[in-house]
Amino acid sequence: MGSREEIVAAAAKVMREQGYAHATTKVIAKTAGYSEAMLYKHFRDKTDLFLSVMGEELPALGAVLGELTADPGRAPLRDNVVRVARLGLAFYLEGFPIAVSVFSSRELLRSHRERLGGHGPRGLLDGVAKYLRAEQALGRVDAGTDVEAAAALLLGACFQQAFLATFEESEPADLADRLADTLLAAL
Repeated sequence: MGSREEIVAAAAKVMREQGYAHATTKVIAKTAGYSEAMLYKHFRDKTDLFLSVMGEELPALGAVLGELTADPGRAPLRDNVVRVARLGLAFYLEGFPIAVSVFSSRELLRSHRERLGGHGPRGLLDGVAKYLRAEQALGRVDAGTDVEAAAALLLGACFQQAFLATFEESEPADLADRLADTLLAAL
């Protein structure tokens, strides 16, 4: 593992423990065993580092959605939806402690949203809807299904379960199969 990967791993650790708002680049660099100058050699700023953590240290939900959209018929519909639900649960469970502090002030949230420039949380929601549209094209999801609403129901349930597990400091229930079956009954 090189310095960049070690810094991303350290950032994930620090952000999980302290949240994005309180994780400083100085502490992240020190945790990784590098100088702050080395951190800035790889990353423009803390937001750039945050995006790397979200993309590299959390379950690859976005990549899987791209894969499923490109070839939706490769596996049974239920298997694909269970896979999305399982990854959604894991993604939000691991990401919640990192990202929640961004909401600690309106100014921080506004600044962070501006810096993300379209790479915010809506991307996953749009990815699930795009995948479900690909399934509609195959005839495996009813043509009348509101795929945006179905995507919101699935990811919203995943987010809620991650929130509860984080709040209660408990292990999340493995609801992926049940979430998928309930959603599929409506599709």
